[in-house]
Amino acid sequence: MNIVKKPGYAVDSVDRALQLIMLLQERDWLRITDAANALDVAPSTAHRLMAMLVYRGFALQDDQRRYCAGPALRADTAAGPARTAVSIARPHLVTLALSVRETVNLVERVGVTARYLFTAEGPQLLRVGNRTGTVLPAHLSSGGKAILATLPEPTVAQFYTGRQAQQSGSGLAVAELEGLQRELAEARTQGYAVNLGRTEADLAAVGAPLATAGRPAALAISISSPLSRAGDIQQPKVIQALHATCEAVLRELHADGVLPAA
Repeated sequence: MNIVKKPGYAVDSVDRALQLIMLLQERDWLRITDAANALDVAPSTAHRLMAMLVYRGFALQDDQRRYCAGPALRADTAAGPARTAVSIARPHLVTLALSVRETVNLVERVGVTARYLFTAEGPQLLRVGNRTGTVLPAHLSSGGKAILATLPEPTVAQFYTGRQAQQSGSGLAVAELEGLQRELAEARTQGYAVNLGRTEADLAAVGAPLATAGRPAALAISISSPLSRAGDIQQPKVIQALHATCEAVLRELHADGVLPAA
């Protein structure tokens, strides 16, 4: 057995980044203070390293300033409770995709991002492809907006105007935040959020949250289509099918203990 020795030309910053990646793979969540202690560096150094990992998709940050492994580190993009949620939702999403003949996604909010945990592609030749592992801004995607709409307005405002938002570059200008709050108010009223070319020019989507009345959601289900079929996925029968699927998945998530009992 060969003994691997540390190279004499080792680059400390690279070594620390790799150690940080290993920590992200070992733990469900990691805070900057924990990372700094593990690496024996200042918190500011750990924060800079983590920010680069977030930028490259190796880490994701939630609104409690915790970090988890990003899509670049997860072949299945889901672990722990998320994997269980995918297992429960998969057959329902496949059934919905066949029913509405469009691509269906299970989406999780992590901080101000929307992470696509699973995709069931629609049967049509011209369709939206598999988005599993994709990470998009929550305020642009239909699933992300559907989840944000379950939160109080002040909480949403804090996400996009607080110090953390300014440091991470995810802050919104006043006009942008006002526009987002109007979209979320509309989503609360109609029960679903819409994305018309916001994340991709030729893509349309509708999303509904997996939410119990009075409780914020962590997950959503979205239906994606080419922009040319945007009107079709907003038809009442499609929205009804989307809501019915959300309710069915939510019941099973509660029964399995993935989400707290209603």
